[in-house]
Amino acid sequence: MSWIDKILPSGVRSDADGKSSSSVPEGLWKKCVKCEAVLFLPDVERNQDVCPKCDHHMRIGARKRLARFLDEADIEEILTDIEPLDRLKFKDKKRYRDRLTSAQKSTGEKDALIAMRGRLQGLPLIAMAFEFDFHGGSMGYAVGEKFTRAAHIALEERIPLVCFSASGGARMQEALISLMQMAKTSAVIERMKLAGVPYISVMTDPIYGGVSASLALLGDINIAEPDARAGFAGPNIIEQTIRQKLPKGFQRSEFLLEHGAIDMIVHRTQMRATIARLLSKMTGHPLVPVAVEAPEEPEEPEEPEESDEVPESVAPGD
Repeated sequence: MSWIDKILPSGVRSDADGKSSSSVPEGLWKKCVKCEAVLFLPDVERNQDVCPKCDHHMRIGARKRLARFLDEADIEEILTDIEPLDRLKFKDKKRYRDRLTSAQKSTGEKDALIAMRGRLQGLPLIAMAFEFDFHGGSMGYAVGEKFTRAAHIALEERIPLVCFSASGGARMQEALISLMQMAKTSAVIERMKLAGVPYISVMTDPIYGGVSASLALLGDINIAEPDARAGFAGPNIIEQTIRQKLPKGFQRSEFLLEHGAIDMIVHRTQMRATIARLLSKMTGHPLVPVAVEAPEEPEEPEEPEESDEVPESVAPGD
């Protein structure tokens, strides 16, 4: 064993060929970040990326979330022409343009918000989801513009709008342009409210900054996943500012529900059915029942008929 192998953690030590080895095999197993249980990946997928041991809701990508939420048929991605712009020619350690290129290459997305037109148990709607892996789901021009245009489509067609938020806040590389999106998205949500077009906001972990102060908490119904974090500033910043210890569970969805900041907490496996029922009541649109295949019951073996005859092989006197 070389000297570097001795100081590296066991999970990243290299084998004899110099290749890194991991305690969790790739492809079949996944480790829960909360309880650290090693989980069989197909079981996690069947449970919609919720840990079957501790019920921790793992982060999932925007496309996977929308694919699970909408009916399989008639899904259409919309507003794909909207792309981020580096109007300020911003540069810190790297140019903002280079950061965008890197994020687009690693995620395969143009920006942090994906919008799709589809149906939920037969009910037509527009659904959006934030891709947290793209700049921490931060909101810049492209995110604000896509949300606003999607809301306008919902207004014109008088169909509901649902948004799954996961964001670190406004994108600092776009400065006031990103902050302006807060007012723009808030204004179109108010127009939807006046027109009676439903908007449901679903908060996933985490929601902070300008997104929490605008579109994430302005829904007709505000829903959160269990144990999701939501707030404007992070708890560490708040503690340093007020010089007081915050209560346990501060900014978690359970804390927000108790203090009236959100309307309900919904488990991920129940999210699709719950939002469908809510929208059906709000719009008066009937839902198409979802066919659930009942598990096949094993056939019970037939019991042999009773007989008074004694088999010859065990007859008395043999």
